[in-house]
Amino acid sequence: MNLRDFLNLLEKEEKLLRIKKEVSTDYEIANIMYSLNEKPIIFENVKGYDFSVFGGITSSRDIIAEGLGTTKDKLLFKLVDALRNPKEPKIIKNASCQEVIVKDPDLDKIPILKHLPGDGGRYASASVAIIKDPETGRNMCYHRLMKTGKNKFTARLIKKRQTRTTYDKIEGDLEIAVCIGNSIPVMIAASLGPPQGVDELSIANALDETPLTKCITKDLEVPADSEFVIEGRITRDVDREGPFVDLTETRDFERKEPVFVVDCITHRKDAMYQALIPGRLEHKILMGMPKEPTIYDEVSKVVKCKNVLVTIGGGSWLHGVVQIEKKNDSDPKKAIDVAFKGHGSMKHVMIVDEDVDIYDPNALEWVVATRFQGDRDLYIYLDQSGSSLDPSGKHEPGKKTRTTKIGIDATIPSNVDPSKYEKVKYTKVDMDDYVG
Repeated sequence: MNLRDFLNLLEKEEKLLRIKKEVSTDYEIANIMYSLNEKPIIFENVKGYDFSVFGGITSSRDIIAEGLGTTKDKLLFKLVDALRNPKEPKIIKNASCQEVIVKDPDLDKIPILKHLPGDGGRYASASVAIIKDPETGRNMCYHRLMKTGKNKFTARLIKKRQTRTTYDKIEGDLEIAVCIGNSIPVMIAASLGPPQGVDELSIANALDETPLTKCITKDLEVPADSEFVIEGRITRDVDREGPFVDLTETRDFERKEPVFVVDCITHRKDAMYQALIPGRLEHKILMGMPKEPTIYDEVSKVVKCKNVLVTIGGGSWLHGVVQIEKKNDSDPKKAIDVAFKGHGSMKHVMIVDEDVDIYDPNALEWVVATRFQGDRDLYIYLDQSGSSLDPSGKHEPGKKTRTTKIGIDATIPSNVDPSKYEKVKYTKVDMDDYVG
């Protein structure tokens, strides 16, 4: 389902809110979104700008599942299938994203938000970036962009990710197109991080039909229904980037990052700018959920994997839960070992049985309380490669963060009476038989 149709559907179902009052891009929009727990929203009257602003369409698994034509419990398997069976998109002309072509771009006309006091500047955060690698082909991912001038951003390029790898190995500028205002299939595919050489736009097209169009000034293809497309070059110049609030809701530090020069902007006539507030639900889900299929695939190689969750409480990055069909007592340890391969930044992983609701934090705490013994079920991995997002890790300039990783086996031991570990349940009755 394309973006406009999905927004119309959410509004019809009364799941989307419209704000008609004039609002400011300076903290106000971000604070409203936060106050509404990132409910899908459209700001129709943005002070100083001709464009409306929307957000919140990836703030829950239920909303994402609806945008992909599935349900929350089947979402993982929809993503796994698209990763395994990408589908090449068709190329079209006369795309809606190019209804207006601006070859003298002015970023001051786009309602890029100030999110929080202390940020390095105005940030584009729902920014889907597309490049081409001369060896591995097209790549789509997210890069936060800090506005530094009328036609300039600094782009956060993380080491060993595809854009940075391509940038580091070529000479001269790297052509890039950044799409803002995208469908759920595009947003999810951009966050998945498949093996090198697998085209994320083909994954988006496998999730739902996603036609592309050629850029105006660059040799790149972009989703034809995007609201804005910013065409430009990542140059060899560097400038200040940050601070920025990241997944763990702690402030990432200031860096020197490459300068992104904007050469052309195209957009729909009635384009809507997409906002995504850093460190909150949309940011977390789009970072964490795409790691679940890679964990699932690794665990499935050694045991029967039933489901995977990268938890919000762990910053949607550092904590994972893996549900397995346990055959013997060695299965949880096997699952722990390979789960860390499936998501290298994960710090703690818990293995649970099929009867546990992995989406219920109380159920996860209960299962540790009743099925876990530290001397028997705790696995500690010292001095491991960790995540730079973990402020408790060992951080040294120029070196990969180091951390201690932990695996928890919270499954029922074999060769015991399982009824001892089952949660007793009452039966709900129809109260109309008793009241009224």
